[in-house]
Amino acid sequence: MSLIYVDAFAGAAGDMLLGALLDAGADEAALRRHLATLGVSGYELVVHHEVRHGLRASRAEVRLDHHAHHVHRGLGDVHAILDGGDLPAGAAEKAKAVFRRLAEAEATVHGTTTEEVHFHEVGAVDAIVDIAGVCTCLALVGATRIVSSPLPMGSGYVDAAHGRLPVPAPAVVELMRGFPTAECVETGERTTPTGAAILVTLAEGFGPMPAMVVEAVGYGAGGRQGEHMPNCVRVTIGAERNTGGEGGDAVWLLEANIDDATGETLGAAAEAILAAGARDVWLTPATMKKGRPGVVVGCLADEARRADVETAVFEHTTTFGLRRQRVERTTLAREHVEVETVYGAARMKVGRRGREIVTASPEYADCAALAEAHGVAVRKVYDGVRTAWLALDGARGGS
Repeated sequence: MSLIYVDAFAGAAGDMLLGALLDAGADEAALRRHLATLGVSGYELVVHHEVRHGLRASRAEVRLDHHAHHVHRGLGDVHAILDGGDLPAGAAEKAKAVFRRLAEAEATVHGTTTEEVHFHEVGAVDAIVDIAGVCTCLALVGATRIVSSPLPMGSGYVDAAHGRLPVPAPAVVELMRGFPTAECVETGERTTPTGAAILVTLAEGFGPMPAMVVEAVGYGAGGRQGEHMPNCVRVTIGAERNTGGEGGDAVWLLEANIDDATGETLGAAAEAILAAGARDVWLTPATMKKGRPGVVVGCLADEARRADVETAVFEHTTTFGLRRQRVERTTLAREHVEVETVYGAARMKVGRRGREIVTASPEYADCAALAEAHGVAVRKVYDGVRTAWLALDGARGGS
């Protein structure tokens, strides 16, 4: 089981990610055996070491046989190729998801559907090898979680099948909806559609490097030298570091000071922020400048939902700005246990540390629904759920 952090400091492309995973120790011979089972031909995968600004990196280059007959493939054709191959468990499904995401972006850009989109770059042999190769290497190294840095976009123009396009390419911009980008001093195309599709599909979040124990590091080189920095992507493979307790993670703490809103609007804002994906929301009374009474709106959000939550804060409050910081949490292992009461079935939320139950409380939504159905106070349902839980826990020996 491995946590993989992708540091796309100079951008990301399919061949760069493939080279980085091989450089970090993915079995090249096994990769070649799996790729050979796919129904594509007319290419050679060449893996060698190169130096980028003094940094040694692996270059995974798909060299096409230009004398071979290459066809434009649609999404269904690519899925059939992946289904027909012998890739490691889960690799084909991940690759299909990446291609689906890429097809959706191309369809939006060209004003068509995923079924009708005409693949030029997307269905080409090198894209199939890159995406299937990356997903295969992830399986070979036992990847269970992938986190990426924000992706730099670059600037300028790129020549594509439809002619000269601005950088970032339209498909990349479409793929990056809702995901963070980063500045980069380098010009030219930094993140390709293939690289963006792989990471927005497979990474669970975009942000700083998670707490981990580093086991392997790999660098993947792009096709050209960078002007100011190595044209590489770095992958770090390791074990997730437990920050204490039964589990740990990192989330964003977002806060905004409000001194000109009513209680009704603040309550509605809290509901909207939760609906946008916040893990938790709270309102704290505070004294603002000039002695004005106010409220600090605080919330926690995962990296993947941070942008949506920030948008909700701005849309539903009167703030002109908010603060954010990355914070680590220690969390208990959680589970829901259903119990039977005189009002019906309800769940208890149970928190464990190791084998020990540290805390347990009735699930409010279940209790509220039962209370409304039976016309009783919520606290009565709460008491019934707690009593049923204590009886069940006692029968199980309090484990």
